[in-house]
This record gives sequence, structure tokens and C-alpha cells, in this order.
Amino acid sequence: MAGFAAADSFSPVKSDLQLLPIRFERLGADRFLVGNMVGDMAEMTAAELDRLCALDLAPGDGLYERAFENLFVGSTEQRAQQQLLALRLRSRLSFLRAATPLHLFVVTLRCEHSCPYCQVSRQSKDRVRYDMDQATASKAIDIALSAPAPLIKIEFQGGEPLLNFELIRWIVVTAKQRAAPLSKRLQFVVATNLALLSDEVLDFSAEHDILFSTSLDGPRDLHNKNRPRRGDNSYELAIAGIARIKDRLGPDKVGALMTTTEASLDRVEAIVDEYLKQGLDGIFLRPLSPYGFAMKTKQFQKYRGTDWLQFWKRGLRYILDVNKSGRRFPEFYSSLIVRRMLSDEPIGYVDLRSPAGIGLGALVYNYDGTVFASDEARMLAEMGDRSFELGTVHEHSYRELVLSDTLVSAVANSLTQTAPQCSTCVFEPNCGADPVYHHATQQDLLGIKPLSEFCQRQKGVITHLFELLEHSPEDAAILRRWAS
Repeated sequence: MAGFAAADSFSPVKSDLQLLPIRFERLGADRFLVGNMVGDMAEMTAAELDRLCALDLAPGDGLYERAFENLFVGSTEQRAQQQLLALRLRSRLSFLRAATPLHLFVVTLRCEHSCPYCQVSRQSKDRVRYDMDQATASKAIDIALSAPAPLIKIEFQGGEPLLNFELIRWIVVTAKQRAAPLSKRLQFVVATNLALLSDEVLDFSAEHDILFSTSLDGPRDLHNKNRPRRGDNSYELAIAGIARIKDRLGPDKVGALMTTTEASLDRVEAIVDEYLKQGLDGIFLRPLSPYGFAMKTKQFQKYRGTDWLQFWKRGLRYILDVNKSGRRFPEFYSSLIVRRMLSDEPIGYVDLRSPAGIGLGALVYNYDGTVFASDEARMLAEMGDRSFELGTVHEHSYRELVLSDTLVSAVANSLTQTAPQCSTCVFEPNCGADPVYHHATQQDLLGIKPLSEFCQRQKGVITHLFELLEHSPEDAAILRRWAS
């Protein structure tokens, strides 16, 4: 029998190394966050970073293996590392193959709530001229079904969409009829405050497998303060509606969103407890957006990005401790970011995409037939800025809308991989682009990043999650379960 080869035959082959594209950010006096172009990150000391950049590495020294594992270096004699980077980048961008899966129908601007942070500049419930009509809806359905995505999600927005429930009923039935010969799958969601939820709505929803999204800002006093209506019973109606949907349709048919106002900042534990009390499957600790009444009533200016970051960190700590007690209850934004950090799976959440999700991720059909690149773009238009208006359902096709100069320019300017300041940022692969936000706050599609609260929030969130993944094994295990 032939003998075994000598041990040194199995040692790594020594060859010339080359540095692959990396970025880094200082975390502390002698701590750096180093990343590659597909979001892999590692912590290094200044000495280790110097050695990496100088390619002062040798098999067996630890840093050599970490550098290869994280695709920071490759061999000059083979292209395996570069090819792997290219494959992973293609996977991250694969959402482009199934463009525009989400279509938002603003069936009315009317609403019986008067929320001071309302982003859509709602109208009083008697103003029926702000309702979408059937002819407009018909054109919007045809455009939505023209999108390449095999699964089309139609979300009904307002105002309060249940004020125009008859149109919702007609859209659902008509869209199903038209989708069948196209082999398109459909999903329907109603974004509602639940105040007008009726047995008729529930019966129709059960028949057509309709999902619901609602707002729940916290305990009774906080919710009713944030979301006032005549009768001071917004909370009671929302809670009753959530319970009715669960009972009639099932526990997975309703989700809730909260919006962080100034009054929320010192009450995150009570807000989380309310979600737990109502049996909801998680929470999204969402900041205010700079649109609609949130600007007119100056709600957006009442706290800064750093205030929200502290609110989010405190809330995440509380939520992680809840999970340690045995109840699975994710913070959804954290789970999205962690999934982005740990996998190359394309993200459905448009704010974490580059190029930006506007138009490519969603189209919005306003009550009057005007088409916008995103819901935020529609909100901006209600404030008088129509920079992201793409056309109308009465005059334009899907192809004309997504290839319009307005959308092409916005998408081109949102490509963070080549954008100044983003292209050299260690957070870029796990971040995203939000040209509508930056236009609204800075009158610049790309945004001046050092002055951007979007940028500040993203850096703070990603850094904090990285620290937990690297240095807190118990927290890391929970975060990984959320992401999976």
C-alpha cells in the first residue's frame, strides 16, 4: 500500500495575494469594521488592518484565514474569489428580474381619523371627490398585471380604504378574472385603521384570502393621542378589529405597524408589551417620515435620528429579553437587516435596495389615476412636490411608466455601489437608497450623507447589530433565528 503524503503536502499553497475591494469604518480607538462589496464584515485592530492592506499575511497566522473567508483577499493565480463575489452580487440583485411586485391602490383620501403625523394629507370623510372610480381602477389593474413579477401584491391604501369598500370588492374580483389567463398569482392587503371593519368586509376577505395591515402605536392613551378620532375610541376599535380578524380569518391574517412620535420615545417597553398582549407576531419600531401632516404639524422635527436610535436600541434589548424567556417575537426591522448581513437573499423591503425600490419595487396609483414611483412619492405630491410623478393610468402603459425619464433618473442616482460617499462606505452593501427621502429633506436625490438622518440611522442600526452578532452569543442566536 502506498504511504501517506507528508504533512506539508496539505499546507496552503503559497502564492501572490491581491487585495479585493474592501471598505472600513472606525469603531473605537483600536477597532475597525472592515467589509467587502457583498456585506461580509469583520472587526480588526489597526495593526491587523495595516497588515491586511499591505498583504502581510501568511497561512496559519489567523488573519490570512479570516481575510480569505471574508473575501478580502484572493490569489493572483486564480479568479475563484472574484467569481464568488460576482455570483453573490448577482444573487443580491436578482430582485431586478421580477420587477414591480407591489402595486398600491389609493382608493380614497378620505379618513375619519385626524392623526397629527398623517403622511398622506388625508381628507374629511364627506369629500367623495377624493375617491378612486371604477374606470381608473380598471386601468390600474391592467398596468399592475403587465409587471414582470409572477406574484403581484395589490395593497389598498387611503385615507381609510374601507370608506370605499365597494371599489375594493370590484378590484379584487376583476383582478382575479384578468390574472387567470396571464398565470399571475395575486395577493391582496388592506391597510386600514379597522374602525369601519364589518361582517361584510370579513366575509369577503375570508372568501378571497385578503390580509390586513393596521396601526397600533401602543397602549390606549398613547394610541388615542397619536391617532385621534371623534369618540376618542381609536384604540378600542383597532383592538376589537384585530381580535375579530384573528377569530374569523386566522392569527396570521393581520399585522400591525407603529409609528414613533415624541410621546413614544420613553415608552418603548409599554409599546412592546401592548403588541405582546394582543398576540401579534412581532413589531416594527418605525420612525416618523417627513411627509404630509407630519411636516405641517411639525411632528417630524420633534426628535432627531439619534433619539430614535436610542429608542430602537432600548426596544431591541427589551425584545431580545422577551425572546430569551421562550416567546418568539422579532423586531422586524432588525430581522431584515440581519438577513441582509448574513445572506445574499434579495430583500423585498424596498428601502434596503440599491438601486432603489421606487418604481422597480412598487408603483402607486392615486385616487385620480396619477402614478407615482412610491408611496412616499405620493405623499410628497400631496405637499405640492410632484418630482416623482411618472404619468397617469389613462395615458401610459407599464413600460412607459417604468422607462420614464423621471424614474430612470431617480434609479440611476440611487445606485449606492457607485455613488460618492456610499461606494466607499463599509455599510453600503447592507444599507439601501431612499431618493424620495433625501429629496424631501435635502432637495437632492442622492443626499449629502453626513447630514442624512437616513444614513445616520442605518449606520447606527447595522453597527449595533454587528456588535451583538460578534460579542453576544445568546443575542446572536436569537437574531439568526429571526433572520432565518
